[in-house]
Amino acid sequence: MDPAYEDPEPEVSDPEAVFEPLRTPPRASSFLVLGGGGEPASNEIALEKNVLYFQRTLRSLGLAPESASIYFANGTDGKATVRYRATGKSAHDSFKSLEIPHLKGAATLEHFLEWLEDKARNAPERPVFLYFTGHGGMNGNNLNNNHLALWDSDTLTVRAFGLFLGRLPSTTPVVTMMSQCYSGSFANFIYQDANPRRPVVAQPRCGFFATVEYLPSVGCTPEVDEADYRDYSSSFFAGLAGVSRTGSAVASADHDGDGRVSYAEAHAFAKVDGETTDLPISTSEAWLQQRVRGADMRAFLSKPILDVSRTGRPEQRYVVESLVRRLRFIAERSWLDNLQAVELKTAESEADAMRLRMELLNIGMEHKVRASGSAPALAVLDRLLQCERGSWDSPPGRTPAPVPSPPSAASQDHDKGNAT
Repeated sequence: MDPAYEDPEPEVSDPEAVFEPLRTPPRASSFLVLGGGGEPASNEIALEKNVLYFQRTLRSLGLAPESASIYFANGTDGKATVRYRATGKSAHDSFKSLEIPHLKGAATLEHFLEWLEDKARNAPERPVFLYFTGHGGMNGNNLNNNHLALWDSDTLTVRAFGLFLGRLPSTTPVVTMMSQCYSGSFANFIYQDANPRRPVVAQPRCGFFATVEYLPSVGCTPEVDEADYRDYSSSFFAGLAGVSRTGSAVASADHDGDGRVSYAEAHAFAKVDGETTDLPISTSEAWLQQRVRGADMRAFLSKPILDVSRTGRPEQRYVVESLVRRLRFIAERSWLDNLQAVELKTAESEADAMRLRMELLNIGMEHKVRASGSAPALAVLDRLLQCERGSWDSPPGRTPAPVPSPPSAASQDHDKGNAT
């Protein structure tokens, strides 16, 4: 998704695609969660806690947690499959059973397909938000077709994911947020056969991913204290609802001031809030970055940061300004000049520099595409951006309210009656 700086390639041509423009940003009212590890050893408690935080986020935005269909790990069989690590000097890994309210069953391919069939039959018009919190695998032969891990050795590739979503009507918007390793590959679910050389599908689709297709992500830990969690899910939902996973208010991510935090704004919040080695990416950003050529890279990274960022949307300028401050860069200088002048001492600061680089390329390439006047390219870009401007269908004017924080680590360790 991020071409080599020294290796310019021919300009991308857009395959002919037939689809309707997305008139308004989708407001999700149909929620699906898939999560957990594929086996107990990889079924860390942080994944379970991500689902609980998702449910608290629904509640804080005025939505009923039971409205979401949740399929996680081994489901409702009561077996102790969640791996956690107790606090203290003699900390060791133990296992407990799932404690997720309104859990429907195991995270299997069969249940995913059943959900799609039920959705197509009973609520086909309602926009979908699909959250995956679990593990992913890299396809060494084709990074455009990585996979996610489901329970008991089930897997789901990008290509299969896109094909299965085709069981829903072509007019049903689908938004996904995925936090697994190598998740950026799933940005290709917007294309026929998950192939960037093919046209985009008719169904409106977009997504947000913890990191690019060639990198692992952070956050899968058996540690129980959520105050220590630093991961894409934590930041995305905090930005979306204005409430952190520990129940405290965070700065508003409503950068365009329209009274509603969009997915794109929550994604921007996560790029700044999550001081990790992840490189978050969205479908529109992946689409733009696939179009970057060597000359583009030289141009955008050699210009003053301030000049490149001027054409960015409010949430993009927020990302640029925040990362410039954190890196102690000088906005009047180029990214390349700043990189030579500042020593990056940690993996996290190196990731910040790469996030800033990606953001400048996103802004510069969008400006270039718009200046080109290419109708096919603009049709795809505008539909992706409209989809990414969507949000959950919370009551109008709803002000996010802090929700009760999760139990402390100490109380969690004390109450493990079902642990093994």
